[in-house]
Amino acid sequence: MYKVIGKLDTRAFRVLWMLEELGLDYEHVKAAPRSEEARAHNPAGKVPVLIVEGQALTDSVAIMQFLADRHGGFTYPCGSVERALQDGFTHFINDELDAVLWTAARHSFVLPEDKRVPEVKDTLKWEFERSIDELARRMGDGPFLMGERMTVPDILAAHCGIWAFGAKFPLTNGAFNAYVKRMRGRDAFKRVKALA
Repeated sequence: MYKVIGKLDTRAFRVLWMLEELGLDYEHVKAAPRSEEARAHNPAGKVPVLIVEGQALTDSVAIMQFLADRHGGFTYPCGSVERALQDGFTHFINDELDAVLWTAARHSFVLPEDKRVPEVKDTLKWEFERSIDELARRMGDGPFLMGERMTVPDILAAHCGIWAFGAKFPLTNGAFNAYVKRMRGRDAFKRVKALA
């Protein structure tokens, strides 16, 4: 049994989605970032946290890849060329989409007000839109980033698309928008949404 700590409106959504895709049992603790519950397992107060065999694992992408590797789904084997390509997508999405969205969030409501630079958000939106176009170009014609097989970076990319929509980032790439819509239509996604 896994235990996921983190509210749905955080990156914990990704971990819960992966657990649902894998058909695994879990307990969900809807703790906010920096809450007492979150700090009890991660001194930084960040979520998500996955409790496994008494060990606290942190960082949504690391947790998703751990689950995929451990349960043999939504990933290619370590050491394969396909895994290297998959990891390339993961790192690109983390660097070019997630990091840009997180920087915008920090300058919107996370940082102390006197440290925020709201003007940076226009540049971040421009950068994000360029990266979405590049991701769509790399994706090719398959339904998923790796072609016919859904992998860890698909959950990451779709979650970033949903986050971007909520943050009012430009989403003008039709191929990417159709991809996110397909991902949102998955039964596992709908089950996580129903946890709200």
